[in-house]
Amino acid sequence: MEGMQQLKDDYPWTNTPLVVGAPMRLIALADMAVEISKAGGLGFIGAGTDTSTLSSDLLAAAELFYDANIKTSNGVLPIGIGFINWGADLGTAVPLIEQFRPAAAWFFAPTSISSLCDWTNQTRKVSPQTKIWVQIGSVQEASKILLAARPDVFVVQGTDAGGHGLVRGASLTTLFPEVTDSVHRTCRQEGIPPPVLVAAGGIVEARGAAAAFALGASGIVLGTRLLASPEANVSNGYKSEILRVSDGGQSTVRTKVYDKLRGTTGWAGTHNARGVINQSYVDAMAGMDEENKKLYEEEIKKGEAGWGAAARMTTYAGTGVGLVKEIKPAGDIVREVREGSRLVLHRLSSSAIVGKL
Repeated sequence: MEGMQQLKDDYPWTNTPLVVGAPMRLIALADMAVEISKAGGLGFIGAGTDTSTLSSDLLAAAELFYDANIKTSNGVLPIGIGFINWGADLGTAVPLIEQFRPAAAWFFAPTSISSLCDWTNQTRKVSPQTKIWVQIGSVQEASKILLAARPDVFVVQGTDAGGHGLVRGASLTTLFPEVTDSVHRTCRQEGIPPPVLVAAGGIVEARGAAAAFALGASGIVLGTRLLASPEANVSNGYKSEILRVSDGGQSTVRTKVYDKLRGTTGWAGTHNARGVINQSYVDAMAGMDEENKKLYEEEIKKGEAGWGAAARMTTYAGTGVGLVKEIKPAGDIVREVREGSRLVLHRLSSSAIVGKL
């Protein structure tokens, strides 16, 4: 429970347990981040690899918060910013972090540990109030980063997550406990406080959130579920595909195919992305290469009709996509998952099974 209390201390406007909005690249922008934080969660703007519009996104968020009665500590902006470090521009990001003082900065996929340390050190220098979040997907990653960067929060992402993550990984069920044991053991040996651990990857509703809390998570991250919200900066075709798909373990796949088609090819060989299987993927597996990219570019011109099982536009989504059944405001989703997970845990704690243990 120390981690939950730390999150409450750091983000006093939030409700426990903490529900976080993933910094989905160019999808989670000011509208989504603000609505999540107003609902008692922590929203992130997903700058990703592109910091060119970050200034306008942060200005928009500050304006949306102007009349909101949100209690913050040290005057921080009550949202975070998410960066994909291999492509984001540090020189552009740091002055904006200094100007807007976001509550958190989420770092992911740096080119090296030294590069990650540059990001963390410069962020802390210009905005000491901004907490450092680092996304990891393995015990090995956590071990390499822990003592070098000393993050305030580790986001432990399992392979059920949509979008980008490690090619080789594990689900939260095994990954989270092993990361927890490794991190706490190292911190005891070094005599330092452990970072707070939050869980990401495959969590879309209350039962999954409750399971993550049972694993020891101090907070949980939603990504795929928030794609089906009015605030998600994606087309209606994308949202319709999220609602259409079921049986996520069969209907989604981790692959580099979609990066190649979209031209987002700066990712290291250690990373790929989970998306919904469509005609682009089927044709790629059959050996189609350059023609596939041409067909993808033609599909872009179709607008909403470019999404679907027989279409070609990319729909990044996690294996929990089949549990997403309706479009709902981001703030309502946060409240639903938070309160629902409380009820699940309460029912479990008061059940006859627990009583007999």
